[in-house]
Amino acid sequence: MLRKRVLAFGKICLALLAVLFLFVLSVYIGVFGPLEGKTELRSYKNAEASSVLSGEGELIGKFFTENRTNITYEQLPENLVNAVLATEDVRFYNRGAVDLRSLFRVFFKTILFREESSGGGSTITQQLVKNMYGRGNYGILTIPVSKVKEMILAVRLEKISGKSEILTLYLNTVSFGENIFGIGTASERYFNKKTEELRIEESAVLIGMLKANTRYNPRLYPENAISRRNVVLRQMEKYHYLTVPEADSLVNLPLELNYANFESAGPADYFLVQVKSEAEMILAGINSVSGKKSDIEKDGLIISTTLNLDLQRYALNAFRNHLQVMQKRLNEQYSGTPGERAIAEITDRELRRLNLAGRAGEVIVNDIFDWEGTHTDTTTVIDSMRKSLLLLHAGFMAIDPATGAVRAWIGGIDFRTQPYDQVLARRQLGSVFKPVLYAAAIEDGMDPCEYLDNDSVVLDGLEDYSPENYDHSYGGKYSLAGALVHSMNVPTFSLFLKIGFQKVDSMWKNLGFSFAEQDAPSLALGTSEANVSEVAVAYSVFANGGFKINPQTILSIKSRDGEIIWENSYSDEKNRVLSDRSAALMSAMLQKAVREGTGAAVNAIYGVTIPLAGKTGTTQNYADAWFAAFNPKLTVVGRVGASTPSVHFNTGTDGSGSALALPLVALTLKQVQQNHPLSDELTGRFPDLPPGLESALDCPDFREENVFDRLKDILDRNKSQIIRKPPRPGKARKPLLRRLFRR
Repeated sequence: MLRKRVLAFGKICLALLAVLFLFVLSVYIGVFGPLEGKTELRSYKNAEASSVLSGEGELIGKFFTENRTNITYEQLPENLVNAVLATEDVRFYNRGAVDLRSLFRVFFKTILFREESSGGGSTITQQLVKNMYGRGNYGILTIPVSKVKEMILAVRLEKISGKSEILTLYLNTVSFGENIFGIGTASERYFNKKTEELRIEESAVLIGMLKANTRYNPRLYPENAISRRNVVLRQMEKYHYLTVPEADSLVNLPLELNYANFESAGPADYFLVQVKSEAEMILAGINSVSGKKSDIEKDGLIISTTLNLDLQRYALNAFRNHLQVMQKRLNEQYSGTPGERAIAEITDRELRRLNLAGRAGEVIVNDIFDWEGTHTDTTTVIDSMRKSLLLLHAGFMAIDPATGAVRAWIGGIDFRTQPYDQVLARRQLGSVFKPVLYAAAIEDGMDPCEYLDNDSVVLDGLEDYSPENYDHSYGGKYSLAGALVHSMNVPTFSLFLKIGFQKVDSMWKNLGFSFAEQDAPSLALGTSEANVSEVAVAYSVFANGGFKINPQTILSIKSRDGEIIWENSYSDEKNRVLSDRSAALMSAMLQKAVREGTGAAVNAIYGVTIPLAGKTGTTQNYADAWFAAFNPKLTVVGRVGASTPSVHFNTGTDGSGSALALPLVALTLKQVQQNHPLSDELTGRFPDLPPGLESALDCPDFREENVFDRLKDILDRNKSQIIRKPPRPGKARKPLLRRLFRR
């Protein structure tokens, strides 16, 4: 009887072994799908995020499908290797690809009883295979088929790769939650440091996450992370990677993170959009020639950019310090009864324009920007619209006028909630346009000391169009330089009539503006539209001696191995659009505008002593404020305004270019000034005017009319559409003292 039972048991065992053999054989020959061979295993590469670096080599962002930075074995600190061995596979270096000791437990717990949570005793090599190829769906056979596949591939992998290579690949494939993969990226995310710089307790935190990357996420669940970290440290003590005193000391340390998520709030989010666009165009050109297919989101490229991170951060500080003050003032302006009535009308109009009037009271979940802290909240559509309309937006750009290298780019107040790039937003220019007109006049042969009428005029046949100066003054004459320095509208209008639309339009196009101008009298006062980038390009022409440059964001693109794929040579071919004489005179007049004119607050209020030339701009009803400035090494442009011209400050005290936009530039440059190495790098002194032009600006800005001027005006008036208007009641001429001193 006993013999029969033993024989029956033996037959059952043989049958089970036969079934197991046939099952393994079926997996091996590909019944459940083909298995990767040695060639595929050898050529396997992780998708790796491309890194974007500032000009100083600091990481500012990544492009990826999987956020991963692959590292080498030499970059793994010993404490990290010890942590993963002690926790995941302590006999990794001393046995084969499959742990035979664990097979019995795997067979009964995982395969027969389908207890997936029981682990399974997989080696690091088996875990690596699972990370590389994942697991298919085979119904009730999913776990056993996957386990057998992983064992077969693990054996193949260890025949072609060394243990250290496998360990490195494993650490490059594991997930650490938050859509990040690999120990290199995890080190950057949670501790903002390179992997080789990890301390023992930091390595233990990251290795502890491998058990459950959400449950033990140190940012989300710090207590769980500390508990799991200490388990790892005790494992290291158990296997003699740490002494008992070392482990006791480490488990009592607090959790110290230096969290750096470049996906959600990087220092240059708007800039990265431009970098990606430019990089893709460069790679497309290279790929079309070479036949290769470089993928910016998978190939782990190293993209070095032109961005100066210090300057970028200084500009961000200026945004924060200045705009939150001005935002409070704008909110206060619209908080009283007249203001609330005005914003209600604007909100209703916008809702109707967007066909949202019927949903005004609908409750939505919305990300709400606030300088005190962006947050998610429930709000009605109408309240959300009102809040959005009241927001002050701003764009800021700094470039090297000689090369076009972009040194700073801030496209808005918050990339997550306000992704539309204000650097590229087209707005009316106001007086920032005037240098275009004056450059056309200088290029046409006029001199800075030629005088322009400051008489109030009307254009016959054009609905009595009549420009006014900002201070409503009139009379006398302004020199060309004086009219630009003090941003006088009436003399500027006289200049426009004198040189004509065609010459102004030609200069507009030569300086790089793309939007078509309209031949209208108001053009002279800045009704043309352009974006911050175009203004930066145009003003760079005055800074570099007359050459048009193109903004560029990339210095070089390298492969993950450091091989140069593309390098910016900054082409020596330059496109001259302005003569030496004109560029020098425009630069000199705009320097004077910063010293004595509308840009004087840069030094007088903010204490910036960096040599600068520039011009403020204020559009109608203070809808937009501009300030553009430059020296031979840097051009900086800032613009501030709400999303619709209907929302604006009511007075120039808050809404003018000198009050609203100039501070962004001035506060940025003030910080640059205090950073002496950076100041030396970005500050260039203006050259003296060339021979023959030294005294080109040596004339009074303003002078009273004399008898010869009046006679000339009469002759000119008979040839033009200009009709001089009589003084309006209550409008006095220049104050007596100013008239006397101007003489």
